[in-house]
Amino acid sequence: MDFLNFCAAHGIIINHAPPIGIWKRYPTTDHPKKRNGAVKFMGDHAFVQNHATDTEVSVWQTDAPVSIDVARMAKLAKDADDQRRKMQTDAAAKAEYILRNSDLAKHDYLKAKGFEDSWGKVWVRDGEQILVIPMWVDRRLVGCQLIKADGDKKFLYGQRTAGAEFCIDRQGDHILCEGYATGLSIQKAMKSLKRPYTIHICFSAGNMKKVAEGKRGLVIADNDASGTGERVAKEIGWPYWMSDRIGEDANDFHMRVGLFKFTQSLTPSLNRLRLLRHGDSDKSTAQALGG
Repeated sequence: MDFLNFCAAHGIIINHAPPIGIWKRYPTTDHPKKRNGAVKFMGDHAFVQNHATDTEVSVWQTDAPVSIDVARMAKLAKDADDQRRKMQTDAAAKAEYILRNSDLAKHDYLKAKGFEDSWGKVWVRDGEQILVIPMWVDRRLVGCQLIKADGDKKFLYGQRTAGAEFCIDRQGDHILCEGYATGLSIQKAMKSLKRPYTIHICFSAGNMKKVAEGKRGLVIADNDASGTGERVAKEIGWPYWMSDRIGEDANDFHMRVGLFKFTQSLTPSLNRLRLLRHGDSDKSTAQALGG
């Protein structure tokens, strides 16, 4: 497979090779208005990642006949791994700095998502207020998601995203979702239903599979036009809930129909989860109940 087709297989929209040795960002088929695709082209190999669906960087190598220098390839692999580790360490340090210099405040993004009275960690950079969502792996800070008032979202350069999450409470059923606003909508619904919860905000559909490992619970899937959210929910194998409207996540659904109808819609999925928790561990039954 050539380089451009390899990128296309990961959903990255790119029509020519970028400059050698530089990370470049590109739109993706699942989020064409954003730049979730990252590519570093090295001539005979490249590093490729769709941040919405991939939890790890994929490596492309040319199919063309080349003289393989084993020592050189080993050095390239080691250098790439060393660079990745350094970037992750630097990103974790930057996240710690950002959080240390953030204050609890209201934010326009939260207001736009229906949480006008909610507070969050807000970092002021060049006069702009940015909402900061910490990202943790095994309770260790690895980075953060930065959200602007208009909804533009970015991770820190080079940070680890695989397995990273932000948890809201840790007292009840595991509930996985992608976005922070979705997590807040779920929290509001669970409080209304007076049910305990552990909400795992996973930041992407692909990362939900990582966070789900070793757990059991409910997936709140985004109804992407690409079908990514539902596909990943089915791959996880838990019961899942999804909006009935393409292009919506749970927060969009919550804002459209209101809290009461959102909780009504969510309740059957929570009841299915309760049935499984009380002894039905057959995975095929879980999928049948959730689908």
